[in-house]
Amino acid sequence: MRRVLAAAGAAVLTLTACTGAGTLASPAIRGVGFGTDAKGTVELWVRAATQAASAPIVAAFNKTHKDVQVHLTAIPDTQYVTKLATAIRGRAVPDVVDIDDINSTLLAYHEALTDITPLVNSLPYKKELSPAHLNLATYHGRNYAVPYAADISVLYYNKTLFRRAHIAKPPATLTNVLEDARAITKLGGGVKGFSFGGDSPGIMGFTAQPSVWASKSYLFTGDLGDQRAHVAGNPALRRMLTIYHQLWAENLSSPSSRTETGATWGKDFLSGTVGMWPGNEGALIGQGITPQFAKQVAAVPLPGALHGSCVFAGGDNIAIPRGSHNASGAWEYIKFALQRSQQATLPASGYTPIRADVATPAFDSKYPRTAVALHALPHGYAPTTLAYNTAINQVSGPFFQLFTSAVFDGDITGALESAQGSFERALSQAES
Repeated sequence: MRRVLAAAGAAVLTLTACTGAGTLASPAIRGVGFGTDAKGTVELWVRAATQAASAPIVAAFNKTHKDVQVHLTAIPDTQYVTKLATAIRGRAVPDVVDIDDINSTLLAYHEALTDITPLVNSLPYKKELSPAHLNLATYHGRNYAVPYAADISVLYYNKTLFRRAHIAKPPATLTNVLEDARAITKLGGGVKGFSFGGDSPGIMGFTAQPSVWASKSYLFTGDLGDQRAHVAGNPALRRMLTIYHQLWAENLSSPSSRTETGATWGKDFLSGTVGMWPGNEGALIGQGITPQFAKQVAAVPLPGALHGSCVFAGGDNIAIPRGSHNASGAWEYIKFALQRSQQATLPASGYTPIRADVATPAFDSKYPRTAVALHALPHGYAPTTLAYNTAINQVSGPFFQLFTSAVFDGDITGALESAQGSFERALSQAES
């Protein structure tokens, strides 16, 4: 399930180890013909999760570029960061890498990526690129990667169940979600109003945090290297946890929400017995959504805990590692992959384009659910921090402990107070 299920907990340690071998040289990127007259082979590494999205683009590139060919290597998500760190330490890196956008910050911070700021600034469509993805790859005002393929969390809802429950419009806040879940559950017959992946820290970070961010309230504040945690006194976070607790305690959620690790994430929603499900398009495709059921499904950005809405700007960025032997060919491929025609192929594999100008009436009509994510992308968010994997993605991390204690045990105040210190320690560890 893309980045939300990747076992990236070791990323901080492995990326820190990258610097132990000495910084690799940055390729020259300002020469005449750079990125236009490349020759030879370009070694592209992608996460296995994005192989289905990348393969058609690579095939199209190789068909139209006789002098330079891209060789694609897909690496299991759980091994990706470690293998890249090993390649850096061995001073034998690929020419271009597709990376989980959250890890862009870590790689840039540890000087593993080429500064491509002038190349990014030269793109005529730079303003159309996802700002959240680009922000994750920006350090000290310099760009070290560009957006590649977006993986966006939204709230899906079953239009048939909404009509049966006499709900006229989709929820605008989490309070509305709770109210709608009560109305849908009252339909009986095993129908539940809501479902969530409550046994996966990655899923809950992906789907629950945006409801907090919608109020411009963030769990990490400050600049890299000097960040603080905003947990115990965060009213939007408290409200999100409170509503999720009510959804569980009032039996408004699918029973599998407590044990869902991601293996069957979204399957109960596709059974037609769940009214609302925060998830992503990749999971729907992976669980086998049918054209018939798709007619019952609509989507909205994730409703805010207090007000507004937001989406997690997840997915992948693409970068040229320091030490790349064919950086010109790498940039030529990157530009090709960012073309609107290539970006428009992404929905077939469950991804969202990263250019806002891909959204056209024709695109919206062909991919109505993906269109919701695409239109929300300019307002999406993803936290720029060195502590994301250790604080959010790990089962033993403070976010998952906070969520579990608050939502399933009901100790919201105690969980928030305990988590404040745990978040601070995670930040200190990551920044030391």
